Amino acid sequence: MALKNSPLDTLEWIVSDGLVPYPEALAFMEARAAEIAENAAPEAVWLVEHPPLYTAGTSAKAGDLVAPGRFPVYEAGRGGQYTYHGPGQRVGYVMIDLKARGGDVRAFVRNLEEWLIRTLARFNVKGERREGRIGIWVDRGPDGRGGRREDKIAALGVRVRRGVTFHGVSLNVDCDLSHFAGIVPCGIAEPSFGVTSLADLGILASMPEVDMTMEAAFRETFGAHAPLVA
Repeated sequence: MALKNSPLDTLEWIVSDGLVPYPEALAFMEARAAEIAENAAPEAVWLVEHPPLYTAGTSAKAGDLVAPGRFPVYEAGRGGQYTYHGPGQRVGYVMIDLKARGGDVRAFVRNLEEWLIRTLARFNVKGERREGRIGIWVDRGPDGRGGRREDKIAALGVRVRRGVTFHGVSLNVDCDLSHFAGIVPCGIAEPSFGVTSLADLGILASMPEVDMTMEAAFRETFGAHAPLVA
């Protein structure tokens, strides 16, 4: 799913320092998506970090909020269930005109997954899709119960309004993984499935390094000559 018939020279790549409050991020995304729909602003990818918080997607179940008073909880309006955002996690919000590219939401989501997989590959991490489980997963080996332990390292959830996408992906770089205990992440409670991060895997990467890697992988995945991910 190429974003343009030419290189991504009109897409605005935005990186914010510090912790961006979630309501501020949501307001920005909604405003920018509306402007893109009106051809009044360029498409954008926005990389941010948030203070510790939980967001509820449109499929969130009340029982999956294990510790409702631990961090602020926001209704996100995106697809999916509960997820966590916090320091040390890079969130990438993707605002593009999907209607101009055939409106295939499923292909767009596959490309978001591919973006994350290619980003992780540059850190020598094998990220994988799993049927029936949202996000990108890492195989951690035998789980001691005859199966295998798999940890989620990246999540995604999107919304499309007037043919324009917003929300996007999150990649655990060096975040406090104990914060995920306040929710059932994405509704997946099986003991063999957990969460991980680059730091948890022994990979020490600075956020600027991750940002540069994400940008290169995005342009590789969504660039003019990038193939549609089936």
